[in-house]
Amino acid sequence: MASQSTIYEPCRSSSNLIPLIIVVFMFHPISAAASTHISDGLKNDLFPDILKEEAVARIYELGKVSDADSYLERTFLSPGSVRAGNLISTWMADAGLTTWVDGLGNVHGRIEPPNASRKALLIGSHLDTVVDAGMFDGALGIVSAISAIKVLKVTGRLMHLRHPVEVIAFSDEEGVRFQSTFLGSAAIAGVLPVSTLQIADKSGLTVQNVLKENLLDTNEENLSLLKYEPESVLGYVEVHIEQGPVLESVGLPLAVVKGIAGQTRLKVTVRGSQGHAGTVPMSMRHDPLVAAAELIVSLENLCKNPQNFISNEGSDGHCNAFSVKSLSGSLVCTVGEISTWPSASNVIPGHVIFTVDIRTIDDIGREAIIYELSNQMHNICDRRSVSCLMERKHDANAVSCDSGLNSQLKSAAYTALKRMTGEDIGEVPVLMSGAGHDAMAMSHLTKVGMLFVRCRGGISHSPEEHVLEDDVWAAGLAIQAFLETNL
Repeated sequence: MASQSTIYEPCRSSSNLIPLIIVVFMFHPISAAASTHISDGLKNDLFPDILKEEAVARIYELGKVSDADSYLERTFLSPGSVRAGNLISTWMADAGLTTWVDGLGNVHGRIEPPNASRKALLIGSHLDTVVDAGMFDGALGIVSAISAIKVLKVTGRLMHLRHPVEVIAFSDEEGVRFQSTFLGSAAIAGVLPVSTLQIADKSGLTVQNVLKENLLDTNEENLSLLKYEPESVLGYVEVHIEQGPVLESVGLPLAVVKGIAGQTRLKVTVRGSQGHAGTVPMSMRHDPLVAAAELIVSLENLCKNPQNFISNEGSDGHCNAFSVKSLSGSLVCTVGEISTWPSASNVIPGHVIFTVDIRTIDDIGREAIIYELSNQMHNICDRRSVSCLMERKHDANAVSCDSGLNSQLKSAAYTALKRMTGEDIGEVPVLMSGAGHDAMAMSHLTKVGMLFVRCRGGISHSPEEHVLEDDVWAAGLAIQAFLETNL
């Protein structure tokens, strides 16, 4: 379990700051409505049977694999997750890949062309989901990669690749079950702490317990064996739905990702005096739920108006106006989970636990926000005579995608869209990601690049999540073009 957090003074880091940037170039938009007709008259060399019809069918098939009856939910190595992994493995084999499952439940498929360099291109996304999820998050990236490789197989070009290609369906990205994200990709990147194996879920099972239940003998001694060596990897590419509204607003199916915002997940525990709801006078209460409510409102005010709380200079004078300005443009904070004990209508709670998710492209500014939140938390809790504990459950610094990979992905996206439309669509947009992705963990291993795919209304982590069939097709064509051109 995570220990009590150490809150650092803000502005101590000398790491580079990356402002939140959305770069949209001039282009001829392809509207969502028009995109449903772009397949008319296309030649068979665009492989709609594999990259569109089959890929879409597979995404929907995977969307039915769930641990719940009425909604989609697959958490780390749950029965539904294992079934999903087995299904993905059969698709990998169908595309000509050699498959296996590693010691943390990641599903791998790899092709080793003759006379190829030993450095492999890794392509991946995650097979786990949030609770009440949409079916495209994670699944689109996995299926698009497998479909693109299958096209190379059926055309006889797979064995002509100059590098091995490996598709990885990561076992955990969302962090729902153990509140510790990137379990699968962090293990491969070699940055998963050994202590993670002893983190317990709500039922009391640890990560190591769950691994043993699934006949995976991974422990503190052999966890490091899952790590890939940097010299064996050419790079990492991920395709993912945008989870935002920008691509839909500009009328294009694909964008290149410039970078990913850093994030911190906190667990806050507020303890007070449990008592009878009818007998303890209001003036004598030490109610942790009311204190938690004030803390949450305080957090909202802090994150809406960081400039009112964070000065341009820290105690050592190393901060500058840039960090505060970038916070205002990229900072988002969320309380997504709250629980009380004993959670009865006629009992003043004894303790309250809630989560905090803080994200911004400015890593120094994120530390400043956490420091200020800690100050406010202790002031509020002292005034209300309750105790507070803040634990850091997850930290990930902002990540910049590799300029070389991005250039190649941008060219591949342009090629795919031009082949589909028969027109010059202009520049492919470049976006920042406010959501976390496995690419964040993989950046500790190798250079990373990402493609975003348009999703309806920018909705994600919801059953309303949706991607047009032609946009699924565009994603597969882009990966195919990337592999053919660069490998």
